[in-house]
Amino acid sequence: MSTEVKEQRKPMVYKLYDSPMKPEEIEEKSFETIDAEAGTHRFSQREWIIVRRMIHTTADFSLMDDVEFSPDALDAGVNALLNGRPIYVDSNMIRSGISPARLKTACHSYSRDDVVCHVADEDVARDAKKAGLPRSLFGVRKAGRKKILDGGIAVFGNAPVAVLELNRMIAEENIKPALVIAMPVGFVHVTECKDELVSLDVPFIALRGRRGGSTIAVSVVHSLCSLTKERAVRQ
Repeated sequence: MSTEVKEQRKPMVYKLYDSPMKPEEIEEKSFETIDAEAGTHRFSQREWIIVRRMIHTTADFSLMDDVEFSPDALDAGVNALLNGRPIYVDSNMIRSGISPARLKTACHSYSRDDVVCHVADEDVARDAKKAGLPRSLFGVRKAGRKKILDGGIAVFGNAPVAVLELNRMIAEENIKPALVIAMPVGFVHVTECKDELVSLDVPFIALRGRRGGSTIAVSVVHSLCSLTKERAVRQ
């Protein structure tokens, strides 16, 4: 292969070397692209901050069709974050993904310990094995017993069974989360758990249908932190 051909196939990263972009510049350009390609949409300005971040996380504009907010969702989530309320998550992947630094922009008292996941707890594993049911169900039950869910934010990206159990606790035990972020992914119990949740009297942000996942759920929490920071500045 000639030297001339090799020059023509120079690795593309050299373009970045020649015109470097900081991470925040890349993010800003990404959001500009999303805004331009999304065009007119049905979301309020504050809701769009959430949805745009979800699109940024997935590069999937079709999510816009399936995101649903209760009328009180954003105010409820922002108020909970401003007051440093605990956050229950259905997987340690989500717990690892939520940035303590982001949480501190919403409320300075937040620490890693305020993001709670019980699915790997020994007592939860023992109860699940005995009952022949998923650990996620007993994890959310434990969070209810420890008063984490009342007034807290519940975040689901993986476990539809945990959403089903929370739905039962809301209906039968008067558990009252400040906000439920319902974005479990999968094929069994997934659409049903979300459909049931949105019928209950509880603030929610849900991604209807089968799609979801940890990264999308984390993106919603981080977007809510941005909204909370903006409100704190205005005050």
